[in-house]
Amino acid sequence: MKKNVSTLAAWSALALAGALALSSCGVSQESADSASGGANPAVACTGTSDASAASPTKLTLALVPSGDAKKLVDTVKPLEEALTSRLGIPVKGVITADYQAAVEAIGANQAQIGMLPSLQMSQACDKYGAVPALQTLRKGKSSYAAQMFTNNPDKYCTDKPAAGPNGMLYCNGTSSGNGPAGLDSVAKIKGATVSMLSPASPAGYIFPVAAMKAAGVAVEDVSPIKVTANDASVLAVYKGDAEVGFSYWDAREVVAKDNPDVGSKVVVFALTNEVPNDGMSISSKLSPDWQKKISDAMLDFAGTPDGVAALTAIYQITGMKPADPQSLQKTQEAARSIGLG
Repeated sequence: MKKNVSTLAAWSALALAGALALSSCGVSQESADSASGGANPAVACTGTSDASAASPTKLTLALVPSGDAKKLVDTVKPLEEALTSRLGIPVKGVITADYQAAVEAIGANQAQIGMLPSLQMSQACDKYGAVPALQTLRKGKSSYAAQMFTNNPDKYCTDKPAAGPNGMLYCNGTSSGNGPAGLDSVAKIKGATVSMLSPASPAGYIFPVAAMKAAGVAVEDVSPIKVTANDASVLAVYKGDAEVGFSYWDAREVVAKDNPDVGSKVVVFALTNEVPNDGMSISSKLSPDWQKKISDAMLDFAGTPDGVAALTAIYQITGMKPADPQSLQKTQEAARSIGLG
């Protein structure tokens, strides 16, 4: 069976030097107690700083592709230029191999800024003291639902698929994008071929697999197709290589640029619990003043029309706000619930 994945060859040369090992999920004991119903509340990591650190002469920004990596190389340039202008020192974006590589890059001081999913923001804080500085906004929300979609709506939809505000088809009350919805249909996934991302991905693995577990379906009960990005997961279902797929809501909009009929061929049928948005983490090896300068520069850029256009092109970001470290614990707890940690 042919697997549809985004090509990595075009950006492998841009990956950070060295093989960065897959880290553990970094779930603290407090988080584990909270997830299992223990008495100890989860304690959110807020990060640290080096008050004696010298001012940096350049900064590296680590990013991970959520779609086509080749496009990210080009779309990150306006962000590099904006931060360079605001901070007065060169800022260079570097594409890492995966989410965990970005965390390890921050820990090794190969990158001082990271655009990370919620789980990796917590990991970078727990392991290396990196400050969870900002969280993204999309259409005014600081959280989102992971979606489950199919090319076989007769099996998974309890009502007739209907067009949502974006013209694409939804069923089981999923058109608002607010989770959870349609989870009664998740048990039907058993035995299906499913496109999913790596276990480090909140939307492409952690939250959907947690929803499967709650419905009595284990990963071993399906035939997984491993993909490298959210657009590849949609394409696997669109092209018939998988019956069901997982991604963030609504990754079909990215695929529609080259496949305008994806919204009618791929139908969203379930949404998970809300996932805390991704955001920006800053290295603990920087001084408090520089941590604040970087955070303020990103917030300022995100508040301009050019900033919104640039961040939308990178990660469909429409704004940014100060991070809520406590909300990030939700992803750690979901990871713990499926045995990651």
